[in-house]
Amino acid sequence: MPYVSALPRQLVETAVERTVREHGPVALQYGSGQGMPRLREQILEVMALEGIRGSVDDVVVTTGSQHALELMAKLFLDPGDVVIAEGPSYVTAITVFKSFQAEIVHVEMDEGGLVPEALRATIVRLREAGRRIKLLYTVPSFHNPMGVTLSWQRRMEVLEIARDAGILVLEDNPYGLLYFDQAPPQAMRSIEEDGVVYLGTFSKTLAPGLRVGWALAPHAIREKLVLANEAAVLSPSSFSQHVISEYLDTADWRGQIDTFRGVYRERRDAMLAALAEHLPGLRWTVPNGGFYVWLRLPEQLDSKAMLPRAVKELVAYTPGTAFYADGGGRDAMRLSFCYPTPDFIREGVRRLAAVISGELTLLNEFAQTQPLPAHPERQSVLPPNVG
Repeated sequence: MPYVSALPRQLVETAVERTVREHGPVALQYGSGQGMPRLREQILEVMALEGIRGSVDDVVVTTGSQHALELMAKLFLDPGDVVIAEGPSYVTAITVFKSFQAEIVHVEMDEGGLVPEALRATIVRLREAGRRIKLLYTVPSFHNPMGVTLSWQRRMEVLEIARDAGILVLEDNPYGLLYFDQAPPQAMRSIEEDGVVYLGTFSKTLAPGLRVGWALAPHAIREKLVLANEAAVLSPSSFSQHVISEYLDTADWRGQIDTFRGVYRERRDAMLAALAEHLPGLRWTVPNGGFYVWLRLPEQLDSKAMLPRAVKELVAYTPGTAFYADGGGRDAMRLSFCYPTPDFIREGVRRLAAVISGELTLLNEFAQTQPLPAHPERQSVLPPNVG
C-alpha cells in the first residue's frame, strides 16, 4: 500500500471542499464514460513528464488502472489466446487475463528487465505452434514485483520486436514518477503511438482510495474502450475526478510526488541495509524507484510453503509463485518497502532472516537423517506385491 500519510490532509480537504462548493451538483451526478475533459487535459500534463504526447480525445478515465487492464482484456482476448508477460509479472494482471481464459506465457527477465532475445524466441516458438498472440503486457519502470527497470535500448528493441510481429503492447506504468536517484527512461508510448496502449493511475502518486486511472490508446481502440467503460460502470466517479482535478489545479502536485520519492527512498535504503546485515548470503534486486525488492532464496527453500511459518513470526511477504502463471517462482519472494516505517522494515527483515535460517536448519537436519529400518514383524504380514 502507498504511504498516504505522507500526503498532507489539508491538500485533499481543500480539493474536496472546493469540489462540493463549486461543482457539487455536477460532481454528484453521472458523468461521461470517457471522463472529465478537464481532467483528461491534466492527465496529458502528468504523462508529459515521461515524454508522452497525446490528444485529450484519446485518454479514457477508468476506475483505477486495474479497470483499464480488465477493459483491454475484455476487448481483445478470446479463450485460448496468448498474452506474453514478463516472468515474474503483476499478480492481478495474471488473474485478469486468466479470467478471460487466455494463456499467459512468461518471458525471461534479468537485472535489466525483459530480455529482448527471449521475447523474440518466445514469439517464434508460439507462432510455430500455431498460437494466437494478442498482447504483450509489461511493467517497464520499477517493475512489480522485481523492482527492475527496462533500459532505453531494450525498450526500443522490445517495441521493434512487437511491431514486426504485429503484437499490441500494454504498457502498465504505475510507478514511473516515483524514482529515487535517477528518472527512468521515457515511456515506451513516447516513441510508439499506434502499437502501445499506456495505462496510468493516481493511486501511487496521490491516493488509491480515489480509484482513478486512465488509458491512453490509439483512436480506434479508444472508441471501444469508452463503450466498454460505459457497459461496465456507466461512468467513472465524477466526484473523484473533480477532487483530483481540483488537487492538480491548486496543489503543488509535482512537489508532493518529490516528497513521496524521499519517503520511499528512505524505506528502500532501510530494507537494503537490513538485507545486507541479516541475509548477506542471498541475492536481491536494487530498485531505483517504486515499491519492491525481489529476494532470491536458496534453491531448496519454497517461499509459499514457508509463508505460514513466517506469519507465525509476525512477518509477511508475497511468495514468488503469485507472480507466475506456470507455478514458477518458488525460490523467490516480493518484499514491499512502501508502507512500513524504516524501523518496522528493519525488524521485519530480522524476523524474516530468522525464519529462513530456521528453515535451512530444519532441512539440513532432515537431510542428515537415515531412513528408518523396516519393522520385521510388520514386514512379514505385507503381501508379496507391496513394495
